Amino acid sequence: MNKPYSESCDQNRDPIFHVIQPLLEKCSSLLEIGSGTGQHAVYFAEKMPHITWQTSDRSQYHTGIQQWLDDARLSNVKPPLALDVRKDQWTGESFDAVFTANSLHIMHKEDVQALFDNIASVMAPRGLFIVYGPFNYGGQYTSESNARFDIWLKNQDAKSCIKDFDWVNTLAKQAGLQLKQDVAMPANNRILCWQKV
Repeated sequence: MNKPYSESCDQNRDPIFHVIQPLLEKCSSLLEIGSGTGQHAVYFAEKMPHITWQTSDRSQYHTGIQQWLDDARLSNVKPPLALDVRKDQWTGESFDAVFTANSLHIMHKEDVQALFDNIASVMAPRGLFIVYGPFNYGGQYTSESNARFDIWLKNQDAKSCIKDFDWVNTLAKQAGLQLKQDVAMPANNRILCWQKV
């Protein structure tokens, strides 16, 4: 069986790594929400062996994630947890950091709300929540390509859309998180990093 493959993971992994590596320097445990194909988990865990990387996603993606993990044979990556942010019980574990990439724009608003309602429960004191993906600012697209991408998203699923930074940051504040960094990335994406206060 062929492993699932995402071209965008290969394209964005190095720019993401250069931003998250210094942020995660003192972290020893990380939960990835929405591990997708598993490519990011394998790539980042290999480059940051001091971190135990816990993968997670909806159950239908676990076989593909496990294929990447089996081939990589890394001792610091854990098999995926079943995590649908609105339906599944969140793990009772606590992590130094939580990471998610290219997920918030696919998720429905209710999913994003549920994510922030639960995120603090899996974060250690002063823990980090790092999010990669496109965001709108002041209700406006940051580029023509993001505007086109948003139309494409809504054609796939009417409830998917690029989320507004202010709305997401308000949810983060309500969850007891404080914005630490907002970094512009290639292809009109951002990395947002919040810290538990």
